[in-house]
Amino acid sequence: MQSLHDHTHADVDAHTLKQWLHDGGEIALLDVREHGQYGESHLFYAAPVPYSRLEVDIVRLAPRRGVRVVVYDNGGEDPTAARAARALAALGYTDVHRLAGGIAQWQHDGYATFAGVNVPSKTFGELAEEVFHTPRIGARELAERQRRGDDLIVLDGRPFAEYQKMSIPGGICCPNGELALRAHTLAARPDTTIVINCAGRTRSIIGAQTLINLGVPNPVYALENGTQGWYLEDLQLEHGARRRYSDDIPPADVPALAQRSAQLAQRHGVPTADAAQVQAWLGDATRTTFLCDVRSAEEFAQGSLPGAQHAPGGQLIQATDQYLAVRGARIVVFDAEGVRAPVVASWLRQMGWEACTLEEGVGAALVNEPVQTPVPPIAVLSDAELSQALVQGAQAIDIRPSMRYRANHIVGARWSIRPRLDRLPLDPARPVILLAEDAALAAWAANDLRASGLRDVSANTGTPESWSAQGIPLASTPADPADGDCIDYLFFVHDRHDGNKAAARQYLAWETNLVRQIDERERAAYRFPAG
Repeated sequence: MQSLHDHTHADVDAHTLKQWLHDGGEIALLDVREHGQYGESHLFYAAPVPYSRLEVDIVRLAPRRGVRVVVYDNGGEDPTAARAARALAALGYTDVHRLAGGIAQWQHDGYATFAGVNVPSKTFGELAEEVFHTPRIGARELAERQRRGDDLIVLDGRPFAEYQKMSIPGGICCPNGELALRAHTLAARPDTTIVINCAGRTRSIIGAQTLINLGVPNPVYALENGTQGWYLEDLQLEHGARRRYSDDIPPADVPALAQRSAQLAQRHGVPTADAAQVQAWLGDATRTTFLCDVRSAEEFAQGSLPGAQHAPGGQLIQATDQYLAVRGARIVVFDAEGVRAPVVASWLRQMGWEACTLEEGVGAALVNEPVQTPVPPIAVLSDAELSQALVQGAQAIDIRPSMRYRANHIVGARWSIRPRLDRLPLDPARPVILLAEDAALAAWAANDLRASGLRDVSANTGTPESWSAQGIPLASTPADPADGDCIDYLFFVHDRHDGNKAAARQYLAWETNLVRQIDERERAAYRFPAG
């Protein structure tokens, strides 16, 4: 393998990359810039794998070390992609390439870039609405029907934490991945109208269409533009609601639900693999196989299959790039009862993924040794030790998210982020303490600092509350770091849920416009049923 210090061999030009993305082979296209930079503009199929988190996230997102990988940054003088390529080579990735000239050259060569996050999933949602003509209801009409006391129920297709932030009054949290198993317990009468909502559009559309595809007898609608549409009509949202589906499903209900899901899977050509087949795939060094447990977080916490990642069904469709970074990989989805996984697999296949269900579900006997990345050693100081070290002149570098630093940080601690640590004027004679939320992130950042000649680097994973308890003085600086330096924070219409109507309108316009931005090959990669 060529040395990645010799960039000439590892570079790939934009035209070649475009071919690679559509040649049917496996490819992991990684945007290694920070989240805010990614959200401003990125390639359509790029997975967000910021350099600050690269070694922590990559083994989950691209587990096979021989996979074809392309990394990119801004181009020009930006060294991030070269650093990421070296880091991946050090982890044992053997087929790593850098996009020559970065995103700047990609654009210069006439290829499109996209703002926002989860773009392939959100584009899919918009296309699905066009293809299926998913029925929708506007916020005003829903509010009026609620006021009249119509027989209807609002189900919120987002995870509970998102639902709690803001929700439609009276809405019940039932994440999309759970609808196939639980909607019938929430809308027991066949005449009850079911309205599915999310914050914007995708999960409203996919959730409503899921129930329609399953053939529920109820009238089903997607709430147009979700909670944002509600707010744009000057209707009041609820905050902190706690209504959610019940965990208990009568066991007698499951066979009929499983049969309904199996029929849906059959219509969409979803194959089933047994444990022996999946075991053979896991042993295949030439292909990537992802094991995705689509059950609830509570179920996953009680135990899953070895090497499986928790990918709750609704979120796996909504944010596929946060779970899978390898285009062309095999995806094996499973649950415990055969109701939820077939539905998720049917959507993944329409999105263009090679997805199947696991016949034995969570009960499958699989041997799977997921490859772990050993974290470099780092001393983690207690808050008392941190306090002592600061008094003795240690240099504190805060690598927590920029917005957390703005809200509250140790007086005298400087904010930075891993790709920019080399810009700090550090005194090599004085110890450096990295303040981080995760010791592993600090360990990898410390690795870079040590490579630049700093010897005494340690970490602390305290919180403003725990620092304050030690008498360490704190400050908040709402404008420091400056917006331009907060490369980890996505400002792209970030206040669309916080009372800014222009931001909400801009976001919805962005989402509905995605379909017009993709090219023919991107459009053709989705596989909707004929007719």
